[in-house]
Amino acid sequence: MIELKKKIGFGLMVSVGITLILVLVNQDAIPQDPRYHHFSDIQPFLSIPNLLNVISNLPFLFVGLLGLYKLIVKNQLCIDTQNRYAYLALFSGIALVALGSGYYHLWPDNQTLVWDRLPMTIAFMGLISIVVSEFISVKAGKMLLLPLLILGLSSVGYWHVTEINGAGDLRFYVMVQFFPMLAIPIILLTFKSVFSDVSSYWWLMFAYFMAKILEHFDTQIHDFLVVISGHSLKHISAAIGLYILLKSYERRKILI
Repeated sequence: MIELKKKIGFGLMVSVGITLILVLVNQDAIPQDPRYHHFSDIQPFLSIPNLLNVISNLPFLFVGLLGLYKLIVKNQLCIDTQNRYAYLALFSGIALVALGSGYYHLWPDNQTLVWDRLPMTIAFMGLISIVVSEFISVKAGKMLLLPLLILGLSSVGYWHVTEINGAGDLRFYVMVQFFPMLAIPIILLTFKSVFSDVSSYWWLMFAYFMAKILEHFDTQIHDFLVVISGHSLKHISAAIGLYILLKSYERRKILI
């Protein structure tokens, strides 16, 4: 039964990957929509433009630095030590998201958006390497880390270069960002972790899903709440999911 579930898992991931590639390849180039940079909350404070969208990134800095502290200094995290660099990439990426996204939200445009997306891909790729290590194969997860990081960073670089040349194309970046978010639930359902607590990954997926909803309804949420926008809440939602993951790394146990 376990082997059957694994085969189903591999089959689903391959099918999802191929389907996503075919859809994107048959899609025309996707330039960055300039409306993406138009956020509902542009209120400045003390000469800081778009204040809440900027400072709502601080939870990422907190989670990232706390994770690095507990990983490197205190050695308090129950992790797959053979793939330690993946956890380092995850928490480094999270901390850098605060800086990159904060910088982007000061002056939102395609040039600053690069610095928002680069650290996000580091965190995403570190996460998928970790999940592969913990659920499928330590060796595979470790071997995948560097290629995944190169792939992720290249996807942002490719988009940026195409935008500069007047033919912006987000398809590569879309693949790199969304395939892990589709593959991780499949892995959680069809493979068994070597650690005792996997619920935090589901909470992270839920937080990511909520963040996307909050981002989509940025203006409507701002109109309703007045004091804060959907985009600012998106940052907070994603950071909460990552904090739950970090706490689980402290509490969980190795099963085998």
